[in-house]
Amino acid sequence: MLFAGRGGKGARRLLLSLLLLAAWEAGNGQIHYSVPEEAKHGTFVGRIAQDLGLEVAELVPRLFRVVSKVRGDLLEVNLQNGILFVNSRIDREELCGRSSECSIHLEVIVDRPLQVFHVEVEVRDINDNPPVFRAREQRLFIPESRLLDSRFPIEGAADADIGTNALITYTLSPSDYFSLDVQASDEMSKSLSLELRKSLDREETPELHLLLTATDGGKPVLEGTVQLLITVLDVNDNAPLFAQAVYRIHLLETTANGTLVITLNASDADEGVNGEIVFSFGSDVTLNIKKTFKIDSSLGEIRLIGGLDYEETKSYEIQVKAVDKGSPPMSNHCKVLVKVLDVNDNAPELVVTSLSLPVREDSPLSTVIAFISLSDRDSGVNGQVTCTLTPHVPFKLVSTFKNYYSLVVDSSLDREKVSVYKFVVTARDGGSPSLSTTASVSVDVSDVNDNAPTFAQPEYTVFVKENNPPGCHIFTVSAWDADAQENALVSYSLVERRVGERALSSYVSVHAESGKVYALQPLDHEELELLQFQVSARDAGVPPLGSNVTLQVFVLDENDNAPALLPPGPGGGAGAVSQLVARSVGAGHVVAKVRAVDVDSGYNAWLSYELQAAAGAARSPFRVGLYTGEISTTRALDEADAPRQRLLVLVKDHGEPALTATATVLLSLEDSGQAPKASSRASTGAAGAEAALVDVNVYLIVAICAVSSLFVLTLLLYTALRCSAPPSEGACGPGKPRLVCSSAVGSWSYSQQRRQRVCSGEGPPKTDLMAFSPSLSPGLNPSEGNEHPETKSDLSGNPRQPNPDWRYSASLRAGMHSSVHLEEAGILRAGPGGPDQQWPTVSSATPEPEAGEVSPPVGAGVNSNSWTFKYGPGNPKQSGPGELPDKFIIPGSPAIISIRQEPTNSQIDKSDFITFGKKEETKKKKKKKKGSKTQEKKEKGNSTTDNSDQ
Repeated sequence: MLFAGRGGKGARRLLLSLLLLAAWEAGNGQIHYSVPEEAKHGTFVGRIAQDLGLEVAELVPRLFRVVSKVRGDLLEVNLQNGILFVNSRIDREELCGRSSECSIHLEVIVDRPLQVFHVEVEVRDINDNPPVFRAREQRLFIPESRLLDSRFPIEGAADADIGTNALITYTLSPSDYFSLDVQASDEMSKSLSLELRKSLDREETPELHLLLTATDGGKPVLEGTVQLLITVLDVNDNAPLFAQAVYRIHLLETTANGTLVITLNASDADEGVNGEIVFSFGSDVTLNIKKTFKIDSSLGEIRLIGGLDYEETKSYEIQVKAVDKGSPPMSNHCKVLVKVLDVNDNAPELVVTSLSLPVREDSPLSTVIAFISLSDRDSGVNGQVTCTLTPHVPFKLVSTFKNYYSLVVDSSLDREKVSVYKFVVTARDGGSPSLSTTASVSVDVSDVNDNAPTFAQPEYTVFVKENNPPGCHIFTVSAWDADAQENALVSYSLVERRVGERALSSYVSVHAESGKVYALQPLDHEELELLQFQVSARDAGVPPLGSNVTLQVFVLDENDNAPALLPPGPGGGAGAVSQLVARSVGAGHVVAKVRAVDVDSGYNAWLSYELQAAAGAARSPFRVGLYTGEISTTRALDEADAPRQRLLVLVKDHGEPALTATATVLLSLEDSGQAPKASSRASTGAAGAEAALVDVNVYLIVAICAVSSLFVLTLLLYTALRCSAPPSEGACGPGKPRLVCSSAVGSWSYSQQRRQRVCSGEGPPKTDLMAFSPSLSPGLNPSEGNEHPETKSDLSGNPRQPNPDWRYSASLRAGMHSSVHLEEAGILRAGPGGPDQQWPTVSSATPEPEAGEVSPPVGAGVNSNSWTFKYGPGNPKQSGPGELPDKFIIPGSPAIISIRQEPTNSQIDKSDFITFGKKEETKKKKKKKKGSKTQEKKEKGNSTTDNSDQ
């Protein structure tokens, strides 16, 4: 299409254009065409050969060609018909961009002749490009703190088209926060911005998504869109928040270190550094909490770093602060309450205070000794404590208040049994497992003077030799006091009394501290045989207590008195004995008798007589009885014998050393005519003396038998009464045996009356018992010793010498004057086990080999008071239980005592209860006594003089 001008509205304008065009073409030869962009291939543009005045036929010969300054393939000429057409896609925006005019300049060259033609093809714009934004989305960052009406510019769209096609209008998607503000500086330039209509809150709406649409003015209308991504920028306007204001945690006190206690959950609505939280303990947290717990600043973990102890701290209140990193930073607080749970990890504590020690042994019941306080740092059942005592002691615990006890006396105390009580107080809690604590307590019991001094035995027997030096120690008493200290400090003293005309303190004294008893003066057995007194022992307590012990001091005889010769008759002096003897007397006739006495006792008083032969004299026709002192003829006298015989009789005791006395006997031998007269006078005197002696013996025997019978009767009656009652302790009955022993062949006397006690274990007594006590002074006055002497003379027999096998110690021989003692108290007990005393019998003094032997115990000394009898091999008989020997002897004397044992219900011959005589005449004694009864009555007048032989 030929375009000659831009056209005009009037003819004038059209004409002008034509003229200008003709001139241009004539001068330049340029042709203009117009084609729309985006035309398809082959679209007709114009008849370029025709418009250039060229023939179609000559196009090829003249080498018709088109040259473009730009891409040469956009337009092409068909040489067959000379038409210019579109060869490839034409994009105006690509060729010219946003230029308002866009054309393609072509140069057409033909040869023969060479001609150059200029052709301009205008490319017309079509609305083929929508408005285009630079990016598919636009991001806006707007702080949430921006004020209302704030404007935020945005980039607009661009349209590659021109003209009306490029005229763009904008629209914004609906939004509560923003509106679109378009400011147009000219028709083609516009400024876009978003105006804030509502306050932003990032925590509520962190992002906004808006759609901006750009629409052009072409037909059809094209549009372009862009996403507006608005990010609300955070401002530190929110403090951190905890999930809970108070956290409650329970931990056992045994929780291990490093254990996670709790993880705190805190959040901050802000973001970024404004939302980053830092945890820490509050400023008011104590140092103890910081030593026990730690907190992770970023994670909010609280862990245990120190040990828990319920007893020290039962709970912890931890203030925790959370701070963000904003500017300025904002913070918040929470509270963590940690409650520690009790575990039974503490044993009870036990304290013993206010000990009232020592405790008096007479303390009444419920006396408070000590206070005991208990405590347990645990709680609940773990802190409930009970208290016990072990082992069993006379104390108990009394609860006075919660966990307070009093230790009191529960039963009577006795320091003498237990002086110190050691026990354990145990406190045990109620936990599981339970824990306990013990405390050892020692309670001393103080002494009270409640025990008097006691002696080992109530009575002591002491043997002291006479003629002791003044102040010698004879015995030591010792009392024991079960108390302690001054209550056990014993002092000794004599219980003062009179001994005859003198005070006891003149004989003995006792050391107050040691208890040693001293003899203050020499003792004389002949003056005082038995000294009995009491020693008192008293302690130093308040009030003092005391007890007494009896001491029986037997004064043992020493051979300090020589035999004394007795006058031959009443009123006679102690000179020589003169006697008339008829020469017609036969052998064995007693012509005289030497009488002597020794005031000593035992062997010291046992006298023997021997005839001393004159030097150079012929053998004497006389002899003297060894123990009787009777001088008798050894043969018939004859005329060869001197009419006057002077005999020296040596009287000697058996002491050590032996003491002697010499008696002179003058015998006048007369013929038969003078003899009867003298003999008659001698016989008359002798008969009178013997009669008197027999009468006295008879009376004494009758009296002894009567007393014995009364004693046996009383004993039987008492036993019967005891047996009729329920049996308890046997039968006991008192008796008063009185014993007088005298012999014509020795000097031995027992005359002290002493009360004895005879007991048998069970049933009535089966034996008749006789007890002996030491005699008093051996004087012949019966009134001084309450004695009833009985003189028994037997001049017809010779006593047998004691068995030389007897072995007596010096102390034993010195005590021979004492009777056979029965267990130091003069008591013989007969019971089921047999008698306690072994009696020396008749055979013990005989020299026959079958005889037995009596001997003191081994090691017997001054205090020996028991005898042991052993039967010889020829007489193995032993007394059975409950039996007594038929006969026993008095050691040191030729006299024997016979005791008959009869059943209780039998008739007892009182006259045979006790018999006296020499050992050889034991069985013949009754017959001799009956046969000589008449003769004894005749010799009664001389009985007094014979008493010295006993």
